[in-house]
Amino acid sequence: MRIAITGSTGLIGTALTRSLRSDGHEVVRLVRHPSRAGDEVEWDPARQYVDVSGLYGCEAVVHLAGAGVGDHRWTEAYKQKIRDSRVLGTAAIAEAVASLGTAPKVLLCGSAIGYYGDTGDRPVDESAPPGEGFLPSVCVEWEGAAAPASEAGVRTVFGRTGLVVSREGGAWGRLFPIFRAGLGGRLGDGRQYWSFISLHDHVAALRHLIDTESLSGPVNLTAPEPVTNREVTAAMGRVLRRPTVFAVPAVALRTALGGFAEDVLGSQRVLPGRLLESGFTFAFPKIDESIAAAVRV
Repeated sequence: MRIAITGSTGLIGTALTRSLRSDGHEVVRLVRHPSRAGDEVEWDPARQYVDVSGLYGCEAVVHLAGAGVGDHRWTEAYKQKIRDSRVLGTAAIAEAVASLGTAPKVLLCGSAIGYYGDTGDRPVDESAPPGEGFLPSVCVEWEGAAAPASEAGVRTVFGRTGLVVSREGGAWGRLFPIFRAGLGGRLGDGRQYWSFISLHDHVAALRHLIDTESLSGPVNLTAPEPVTNREVTAAMGRVLRRPTVFAVPAVALRTALGGFAEDVLGSQRVLPGRLLESGFTFAFPKIDESIAAAVRV
């Protein structure tokens, strides 16, 4: 297959590109500069520009680009950047896909379990409504921006991603050095649920979404057994064989992170209902084995 990917230099995009190419697929990378290599296609999400000629012959388009939610303190300016990078970028890709004479079979858009807001101890699947707050509102607009593709008859899937367990990047990538140094501990009271997924399973799930023609709409990309932050802390200590006696008070997180602290302290108990129903099998469904798999990479 010929597959186009935005966000190919990010944690998930890099791993997905590597996986696809290792199986002989042709990957076209959408980049934010004039193309310099045969596998590059220029696009500019801010201007909603895509060099559509580079999408010809693609059977799938995977859209993963977006400003990192945890990369900076949440000022009003950065919150606007988070929103615009997702909504404008998705609109540009969806409109480009819809304009093609021969459209791809599938548009797979990244999304996030932030859609559900703080669910507390209540488990939720894809049938749950959006929550309240900044991230849920962004996710609603983000997914809505893909409408031109779905209205053009392209199968459109939203992979609502949980916390990806990896040493290579993302939020978990920041945790590993802290825990290896013996400085890890719970965040706040530690009772908040973290819906995680190993990087291996995340990539496998994305490929499953590309290949499974019966799937469209939202699909949660999380392991089947969410755990609390206390349980994550204990698991990191067990796998890395380090003490986990330190804790970060909620007030300190709010001081350091601003508005993003509420999402770190919030609880999301999200289940992968549609993924399991479609026959997907997790290689690392438990938290300890997900952490151990990340250590081995």
